[in-house]
Amino acid sequence: MSETAIVGKTEVDKDIDASSDVLGEAEGTPAAESAEKPRKVSDGLVRGIVFTVLGGAMWGMNGTISKVLMDGYGVAPLWLACVRELSACWLFLIAAGVHSPNRLRGALSDGRSLLSILSIALFSILFSQVAYLEAIHWTNSATATILQSLEVVLVMVYVCLVNRRSPRKREIAGLMLALAGTFLVATGGDPSKLQLPVEGLAWGLGCAAAAAVLAIQPIRMIDRWGNFTVNGLAFLFSGLILAAFVQPWANVPQIDPTGIALLCCSILMGTFGAYALFLQGTKMVGSVRGSMLATTEPMMATLSSIVWLGAVFSPADLLGFAMIIVMVFLTA
Repeated sequence: MSETAIVGKTEVDKDIDASSDVLGEAEGTPAAESAEKPRKVSDGLVRGIVFTVLGGAMWGMNGTISKVLMDGYGVAPLWLACVRELSACWLFLIAAGVHSPNRLRGALSDGRSLLSILSIALFSILFSQVAYLEAIHWTNSATATILQSLEVVLVMVYVCLVNRRSPRKREIAGLMLALAGTFLVATGGDPSKLQLPVEGLAWGLGCAAAAAVLAIQPIRMIDRWGNFTVNGLAFLFSGLILAAFVQPWANVPQIDPTGIALLCCSILMGTFGAYALFLQGTKMVGSVRGSMLATTEPMMATLSSIVWLGAVFSPADLLGFAMIIVMVFLTA
């Protein structure tokens, strides 16, 4: 997922799902409250589905907004990643302070946890943000998002290795679909031609690898401190590291009021809003169902690229997209 939420989606964290509070609230639901009336459970499930679908759709739209900023206003991918991280991190930290102030204070006072979150910032947040924006820069939001979806295959391979088991039949089928879909997207069905720029394909595959790391690495810290706290601190650390190299204050692009509005929308809706909705939705519907509902991200990225940017996709592209989306359902 583009701005992939720091939340596990595979068998690696099935046991964590039961106890981890993805919103960083202080305590879990008492046993008595779990036996609510069926109507309340049903209503919660519906809300969870709506939140998850909206979160994925916002991520997909955010990819297209990023493409507009980079192509229309000359905004560099690293500058955009830096500004978004340094802006959104405060929203996450404020949310953590409201929902789980004890967890936030605990994380800030725990040196070993801060080192772990710094590692997450380097290998999960920084890697995934930069790879995704670079993939969009060299291709488009739809293609970048679709290639990022290959992270499900990488996580599946990791799960099989950790659990020392062979892939199941549906996982093997998903792997074959992923390979075939990537081939179609990259070549248009002609093995003698590469439709995507080499840089775009490389960053897209790097984006999938980064998303796989993001789905695995932060699980323990999230279980302990909550998603808002971990996201906020990781985004802050990653943004500060990028700022040392990018120096966004010294290389401000020429952006008109429309561009500023798009940048604000990318920060508020596409980063913080998408994360908040997706995390809440995943908490309510479960990580497996959440990963399936998140396929609204590549769908929205494709539709918005066609409608807003006039992107044209060949039948081979669309077939490849469909194969990779089906792969998500088979391997999730």
